[in-house]
Amino acid sequence: MGLLTFSLNLTVDGCVDHREGIADDETHAFFTRLMDECGAMLWGRVTYEMMEGAWPAIARGDEEAPPAMREWAVKLDAKPKYVVSSTRTDFPWTNSHHIAGDLREGVQKLKDATPAGVLLGSGMLATELDRLDLIDEYRLLVHPRIAGHGPTLYQGGLPATRRLELLSSEALGNGVVIMHYRRAR
Repeated sequence: MGLLTFSLNLTVDGCVDHREGIADDETHAFFTRLMDECGAMLWGRVTYEMMEGAWPAIARGDEEAPPAMREWAVKLDAKPKYVVSSTRTDFPWTNSHHIAGDLREGVQKLKDATPAGVLLGSGMLATELDRLDLIDEYRLLVHPRIAGHGPTLYQGGLPATRRLELLSSEALGNGVVIMHYRRAR
């Protein structure tokens, strides 16, 4: 069984608005390495649609992008992508698959079938999966910014505090701090 790792960009004040992060070569290179380590991506519908609207065109070369962004796009295009949605069933982007039905059962089945692990990149879905005790590790990138607005991480709340064990931390040259935690059991 592979691990489910939740990774997301957030500001010091917890804002997870994707426009607030530092989207430079260094952060793209980190996410490319992280994606290379996992066997599949997992998103909710909203995140999938945001990603689907940008990255396939960059992967095809239809849009100009720096080399680190293009590398991410090409690898993301090839990576199996799983989407949780109760409102959409058609996911035409290459290697995209729908997870329908019982959320716990569907995600556990994906973890069991993916020994290299699954990388989760949706904040709202992470809240639901954390409520189901399915997230094993967290790779949070804290950006040196205070947004002063939302959405924020775990805005929907959890039934109890989650204790985490710090595995490592790394400061990037751009001021982003990557924190790697494991769920304390």
